[in-house]
Amino acid sequence: MRVYIDDSVQAMGQRAAAKAAACIRDALAARDAANIILATGASQFEVLAALVKEPDIAWGKVSVFHLDEYAGLPMSHPASFRGYLKARFADVVPTPLRAFHYISGEGELEAECARLAALIEGAAIDVACIGIGENAHIAFNDPPADFGTEKPYIVVQLDEACRRQQLGEGWFPTFEDVPREAISMSVRQILKSAVLVCSVPDARKADAVRKSLEGAVTPEAPASILQEHGDCHLFLDTAAASRLERRHDG
Repeated sequence: MRVYIDDSVQAMGQRAAAKAAACIRDALAARDAANIILATGASQFEVLAALVKEPDIAWGKVSVFHLDEYAGLPMSHPASFRGYLKARFADVVPTPLRAFHYISGEGELEAECARLAALIEGAAIDVACIGIGENAHIAFNDPPADFGTEKPYIVVQLDEACRRQQLGEGWFPTFEDVPREAISMSVRQILKSAVLVCSVPDARKADAVRKSLEGAVTPEAPASILQEHGDCHLFLDTAAASRLERRHDG
């Protein structure tokens, strides 16, 4: 895992976006198509804002999957990840995307997982832009995460720490409004991505970063599994890196 530490969240986002853009250009040059995964949440604001401005990308040849979605929320809800990515990415890229495979949590969840599995099966994912949660989750794989399942998408129960993070970031008015269930891309599916671009700002995630980068690989710290990926790039601001005990140079 390569680690990059910037003084500001904006600089972190720009450097992460540049890495993701380079991966997309490489895929387009190699096979005239690219498949990417995008995350949501406060950690991705600067990444997505910079990525849509990257030059020389034929977005009409790019297909997008996303990581997770709450059960029961319509796209119009302020916390909907579909709505987030439509407003911050799909609607603002310079040219229309080839495809955006949105997750819907409004219907029968297992049926939606099966539909998404059929779409992503056999798709070579060139780069996944992801984050790490305050409880060290990746996507909505809260601890203890399922490291074994090969299903691409799974139905998960959100733990209290995860739900409190969503409340703290201002996505919901009260804790009781935060859904308890979601659809999430599985850990194994995320790890199938050729390159992982993981962006993590903010001091509130510093402990999760330390556990994920310097601790043992364990389902109790789901993002620790990133240590086993062959081409993972971790982008931090100085606050998120503040509890690291070793020096890490990108």
